[in-house]
Amino acid sequence: MALRKSIFRIFLGIFLLLAGVAHLIIPAQFLAQVPTWLPLDGNFVIIASGSVEIFLGLGLAFLTKHRVPMGWMVAAFFVAIFPGNLSQYMNQVDAFGLTSDSARLTRLFFRPVLVIRALWATDAGTALRKKQKTL
Repeated sequence: MALRKSIFRIFLGIFLLLAGVAHLIIPAQFLAQVPTWLPLDGNFVIIASGSVEIFLGLGLAFLTKHRVPMGWMVAAFFVAIFPGNLSQYMNQVDAFGLTSDSARLTRLFFRPVLVIRALWATDAGTALRKKQKTL
């Protein structure tokens, strides 16, 4: 089980790292996900979120001693960017090959899975349960 968690944690780290780099290389694709109601410049949001993804990806892959707090940060990041995914669905914006409402809707259901898997792969959920037992 520990090996599967480590493999998934590293895979998720690489995925986040590559997504973060993509933010900086092809920002126009990511602009489609910035909600119009967000009171920040879209380019700033893309650069900032890409930078955070790079940090989180490297942290997941290499900061193994800090995997629990990294897991919580990744889970929080996935929750924080959910409004962008929701906005893309609600406004029917095509990006990343998501060119239908059903594809965009399906993507929304994977966000909670990513949150749960990030907590699982880093033992963040287990650490919280152990802490609650000692209180």
